[in-house]
Amino acid sequence: QVQLVESGGGLMQAGGSLRLSCAASGVAFSSYAMGWFRQAPGKEREFVASISWRGKTTDYTDAVKGRFTISRDNAQNTVYLQMNSLKPEDTAIYYCAKGRRLQATRNEYDYWGQGTQVTVSS
Repeated sequence: QVQLVESGGGLMQAGGSLRLSCAASGVAFSSYAMGWFRQAPGKEREFVASISWRGKTTDYTDAVKGRFTISRDNAQNTVYLQMNSLKPEDTAIYYCAKGRRLQATRNEYDYWGQGTQVTVSS
């Protein structure tokens, strides 16, 4: 059974940094792309970042380019999201997701974690 468990969320002032982690189990982690999504109150869940199976290709939504970095450690079955220069509009529940294929996409995911709350105060 595939399980994705996020951690690292919390309350941060604007301009600060957080690092989210997502530990995967029950899956051949290194065979799939991984992604991060977020859902703010009253809004639909949106794509944040993705990374290909070996980590060579990444993609980011425009709102986080230059501030967030996605990475993965296939030996540890873990994907990370380093978030710098945080803004109040980054406040959301952040979810990691397992891709359906090797290459990263923005919408082909089949398993999701339960999410971790990130709150950025102004």
